[in-house]
Amino acid sequence: MRIICFILAVSAGLFARCQKESPKIIIGIVVDQMCYDYLYRFEKNYSEDGFKKLMNEGSHLKNMHFNYIPTYTGPGHASIYTGTTPSSHGIIANDWLERSSNQSVNCVGDNSVKGIESSPTYGSSSPKRLNTNTVTDLLKMSNPESKVISMSIKDRGAILPGGHKSDGTYWFDYGKGTFITSSYYKTELPKWLQDFNQKNNATYYANVWTPLLEEDAYSVLDDSPYERILGGKTTPTFPYDIPSLCVTNSSLQPFTMSPYANTMLTDLALSAIKHENLGQDEYPDMICISYSSPDIAGHAFGPDSKEIEDMYIRLDIDLARFLKSLEDSFGSEGFTLFLTADHGVVTVPQKLVDEGLPGGYVFVDEIINKLRASCESRFGIDFIMGQDNLNIYLDYDLLENSKDSIDINQVLTLLEKEISGIEGVKQTARGSELIKRIKSEDHLIQMLREGFDPKRSGDLLLILEYGYLPKSSLSLNPHQGTSHGSGYTYDTHVPCLWYGSGIKNKETLQRLNITDIGPTLLELLNLPKSESISGSPINAILKP
Repeated sequence: MRIICFILAVSAGLFARCQKESPKIIIGIVVDQMCYDYLYRFEKNYSEDGFKKLMNEGSHLKNMHFNYIPTYTGPGHASIYTGTTPSSHGIIANDWLERSSNQSVNCVGDNSVKGIESSPTYGSSSPKRLNTNTVTDLLKMSNPESKVISMSIKDRGAILPGGHKSDGTYWFDYGKGTFITSSYYKTELPKWLQDFNQKNNATYYANVWTPLLEEDAYSVLDDSPYERILGGKTTPTFPYDIPSLCVTNSSLQPFTMSPYANTMLTDLALSAIKHENLGQDEYPDMICISYSSPDIAGHAFGPDSKEIEDMYIRLDIDLARFLKSLEDSFGSEGFTLFLTADHGVVTVPQKLVDEGLPGGYVFVDEIINKLRASCESRFGIDFIMGQDNLNIYLDYDLLENSKDSIDINQVLTLLEKEISGIEGVKQTARGSELIKRIKSEDHLIQMLREGFDPKRSGDLLLILEYGYLPKSSLSLNPHQGTSHGSGYTYDTHVPCLWYGSGIKNKETLQRLNITDIGPTLLELLNLPKSESISGSPINAILKP
């Protein structure tokens, strides 16, 4: 009996030593609207200690893509941290039409909770519409002693990575210029964050934004007809007096689209690591950071602007400072960090048109008005409930109660016929077909299927042609600025860099899906893969 006990004890010890040790802390960084080519387009002006350090000393996954439509911020963050697509986690867009109320709802909006130390507009948010667990949830469920902290300028950029069980999820209050949370998480802000807000608020960071480098260091000129002009300026050019612009626009929006908001968020992350004692015990912790300002500026100025180039040069400096602090605190093998993006962006379509390239605009409100008129002409009733994110929703009650027992397929056939000749619309798909979950050989239809939730998506979904964006005919300056959301490479191809404990130094050209990040994190944390995860761990970058 003693021999058996001895053998079991030795075996248990060997098994324990064979288990991979989890890093003390995992840092997840999402850069909102970072195209893959920014790594190389701006590389000459990057330092050796920021993006280049991750590219050269960690694992560089050069072919990482989103595998669903639409490519927006909410679905992007949810997919990165759940390891699955919107068809499973339910975050099909930033906003969508809720059938029960016939109102647009926000992916993290929650009127049942209130903001903590917030102004009235910005605190009613929670992860209640996220249908699956995040990696951060699974970590907390497995190790309640582990800590999860999440932060961003945008509420959805903080809430969806932090999941349902975070120890602190914080986002920016545009009314106060400070970081807040909601009653879903806490009854009051921690003392360290109260102190941070008092000293390090938006007023402290806001400055005059001028180019960091000399004129000839940049790859593009400053003035462009494709950039939006901010209120209070007459041209879309440097300098940007951020404090003055905030006063002129009666909003802190100019601050959040400046690089100073990135610096503020970096300082918040460093303060959280210090005051929450992250990475200081045997239980692995996670901190999730989402840099929103590149997206806010990118929508206004576009990817070919001097503003975006300067934004990334300055973000590289913040990243280098952050990495140095991590290595000073934990050593190069005491933490694991990954950096990716929630989507890319298309070149301003008007610029494409002017250069004779494929691209343009589809004025969705005009299409909907045309479809409504066709419905009334053909059936005597307008069956369209509304449109959101190129999803057309039909009114089921009207269909059910129509005196002529009009079938939904009759209406869809009419709409498809009307849409088929519209320039810029590539194809349509019925929700009734997408719900069948039959894999399609058409990769765009398959991506649409991965982004489809029958309870939240529409009855007829539109896919636009390459280079086209949906617009409202009422938009101010409709041919300036840009956006994202498609299944084309300019929106799906994003950076993915890994660095630190457990990570090999290598490059890979293997095509990977964004849903592979979640299970890779679980592998590093020695946690089992949950049933909802559709991605696979990227074993090629993991040390044995």
